[in-house]
Amino acid sequence: MVFNLGDSIIRNVSNFIIVYTFFSAFLYLLLFIISARKIKKNYSLDLKYKFEDIIESDFSPPVSILVPSYNEEAGIYASVKSLIDLQYPTFEIIIINDGSTDLTLPLLIERFDMVEVTRTIRKQLATNPIKGIYRSLYYPNLYLIDKENGGKSDALNAGINLSRYPYFCSLDGDSILESDAFLKIMKPILDSEEEIVAVGGNVQIANGCKIEKGKVLEIGLPKNILVIMQIIEYLRAFLMGRLGLSHYNLLLIVSGAFGVFSKEWVIRAGGYKKNTVGEDMELIVRLHRKIKEEKKKAKIFFIPQPVCWTEAPESAYFLKRQRTRWHRGLYESLWNHRCMLFNPKYGAIGIISMPYFLLVELLGPIIEFLGYILIVIGLIRGDVFIEYAFIIFLLAMLYGSALSMGAVLLEEWSQRRYSRISHVSKLFFYALTESLWYRLMVSYWRCIGFFQAIRGKKEWGHIQRKGLIK
Repeated sequence: MVFNLGDSIIRNVSNFIIVYTFFSAFLYLLLFIISARKIKKNYSLDLKYKFEDIIESDFSPPVSILVPSYNEEAGIYASVKSLIDLQYPTFEIIIINDGSTDLTLPLLIERFDMVEVTRTIRKQLATNPIKGIYRSLYYPNLYLIDKENGGKSDALNAGINLSRYPYFCSLDGDSILESDAFLKIMKPILDSEEEIVAVGGNVQIANGCKIEKGKVLEIGLPKNILVIMQIIEYLRAFLMGRLGLSHYNLLLIVSGAFGVFSKEWVIRAGGYKKNTVGEDMELIVRLHRKIKEEKKKAKIFFIPQPVCWTEAPESAYFLKRQRTRWHRGLYESLWNHRCMLFNPKYGAIGIISMPYFLLVELLGPIIEFLGYILIVIGLIRGDVFIEYAFIIFLLAMLYGSALSMGAVLLEEWSQRRYSRISHVSKLFFYALTESLWYRLMVSYWRCIGFFQAIRGKKEWGHIQRKGLIK
């Protein structure tokens, strides 16, 4: 009787996993189709848009660029240097030194000839104490805040308080922007008839590229296989996932590495939340929530054209720390706003987007590993169905490797950043191998992150930088 019950449970769970895997594969395929159609319509190579009109327009809103920095001496100078040369009518750059223990602060003061100034700060958001405010003698639009350590969210809130302009951009201290990135990312704000609360830009990996003086001179691929797999992963996440969700205003995350926000909306929402490791996603979910609760017609947008280049971890140790933290952030964001889940009050966000991120993104790795465990149990018991194992394997290849290859194709179709055929061929080859090892490894780390979140772990997990951006 016990054995029959056990067999029944295993059979039912196995059937659930098969149905779930089919459903997940269908969703990923649907996102791919939506993204491909959107790229063909709006972002193809023959797109004609006079971005110089934005430079000359009197209606282009000024932007405050916030760069929270903690121990970023390896790449902060080049990152800031790239911002100074941006093509945009009016902007200010505010670097927030969040209690760095390395040479970040003195390096910035020396390189940009900064002097301490007195400036009124509107304390609209609570932050840790400010030690001093500096301004560059060479670049009048460049400011530096030196404050006590409080984490990235606290640093961004301090930058918002000091900022003067209606829109702000959050940018990681180890990243650089292409010179026309702001012309492109501000286009939806200028063109849309509806209010735009936030716009996310495309983030790509700088490892393997030739970079000098804060500019990407040549786009290349690194030799490190872990970084190559991350490049493929980023292409799939941004060109397929976020673009597809953005089309229906279902996007729940704008990367903390590169996004533009309405300062008014962020302040009304309470700024960045400090007690979370996923401050970027948590803010977007909270903004969606506020939009629905105030019954406003406002949108959160993603545009794949403007690119921010960032350094990716090259070792499995630091990659694991990053991915467990990301998954903890996903868990916290969904848990903190669980009242929205399946709630028609929040429209498609509550009925479609929140369940998608819960069932597919958060619980997906758990269910995937449960399937592998059942296969092992079946092999040990000698009653595993070959058909079941074969279906799981094929579907893993479908929504893993095949769709990753599709993301590479979307990149080649829309942007053609990788000019060498050998680079594209290499990306295709490694995308084909993704489900055989990389996906399994990252899914395992995400499972660890899930259980860390349940236990309440809050550690940020700083990533070691080599300073590729020079």
